[in-house]
Parts: sequence; C-alpha cells; structure tokens
Amino acid sequence: MRVSLVRYTPDPELTVASAARLCYSEISAIEIAEKLSESQVDRLLQQVIASGHHSVLEHASFTFAIDGISRAASHQLVRHRLASYSQQSQRWVRYRSPEFVCPPTIIADAEARKLFDQALQTAFERYLKLLEAGVPAEDARYVLPNATTTRLVMTMNARELMHTCSIRLCLRAQWEIREMFQRIKEEVNAVAPRIGAALQIKCIKLGYCDEKETCGIRPLKEDVIG
Repeated sequence: MRVSLVRYTPDPELTVASAARLCYSEISAIEIAEKLSESQVDRLLQQVIASGHHSVLEHASFTFAIDGISRAASHQLVRHRLASYSQQSQRWVRYRSPEFVCPPTIIADAEARKLFDQALQTAFERYLKLLEAGVPAEDARYVLPNATTTRLVMTMNARELMHTCSIRLCLRAQWEIREMFQRIKEEVNAVAPRIGAALQIKCIKLGYCDEKETCGIRPLKEDVIG
C-alpha cells in the first residue's frame, strides 16, 4: 500500500484560521491572513476544534494518490460520501499480472495461505481465458476477487478527514482501511500538524466508546454515563 499527498490547499491552517476569524471581523480574509501570527493561528485552530464549530475546516482540502489497496478496502472507503474519488477501472484496464492483498491472518497460517493463493490463481486464470475467448473486460472482471489491488485518487476536506479518521483509526476498524488512514494522517501531519493532531479516534475526545464493543482504550458509554 502506498499513500501520497499530491495536492492540498496552500497554507491550509492559515486558511482555516482566517475563515474562523472572518466570522467576527470587519476586515477581509486577506487582511486577516496577513496579520495573523503563528501563535494566533494555533489558538484559533484549537478553539475551532474544541468548540465543534468545524465548518471552517472545510476550506482546507487534501488530495491523495492511493495505490495497492484491495477492492474490499476501496468499497469501504467510498462509503464516505463527502469526498471525491477517481478509481482505476476494471472495465477498461485489462489485468495481465495483477497484484493481490493478503490479510495478516491468512499470511500467518500456512494452510490458509495455500488455499488463498490457489483460489486467486484459479480466478485469474479464468479471467485471462475469458478475455482470450473474446469476453469484454467489463464482463470478465466478474471473476476477479475482492483481494485484487486498485489505484485511486481521493480528495477530502479537513472536516471530513476528522470524521472519517474518528471511525477508521479505531483499533476495531478493519485492518487495511485503518492502515490506510494511519498513512493519511501521517501525510496530513507533515504539512498541517495542527490539523493532523485532530485526526484521532472519537473515543479520545468523547472519553468513552460509543460502539457495542470497546477495544479497551476507553470504557463503554454505559459504564461511564449509565
């Protein structure tokens, strides 16, 4: 898996801070940005994140190139609808030597790995034979497994990143998408550390877990609130 931040809003944290200050200012956002110090940007972002007034975070967006995730993971990812996605098409791209993602639980079990590899090999051989028989790629792809890797470009604003990370960084999230968002967090943190610090699982801020089961980082909601 490879996650690369390829584009983002210039000065994303200053952009957010300026938008937040504008709501209570008589001067323009440009003038505000010119006057804000680093400490003021830091304080404004802390206030925005702590207050829950997150709409101004939408002014900062981040575009990622994501390669080598499984179709199983990409199907989970696109459930987060407040984002833009462009994905490699199995309809138009013919796979000659596809790669597959193997879950750690299968890697750790020799017999399971053997069964897994055999199933993938059989599926891919059938895919190639269907193509050779003249079946269009858009139909031959039906035999390809969820483990088949894919590539995509994703654009998300900081507010949606906060929401998505609050769910997908959870230790009980599916392992592959959790790893993906750990890498996304690292990429954001490199260019916008204040925003990156806000990308955390929701139980950290809530003080409790509001799911049916807890990973142990925080107690269940009913055990805290009753």
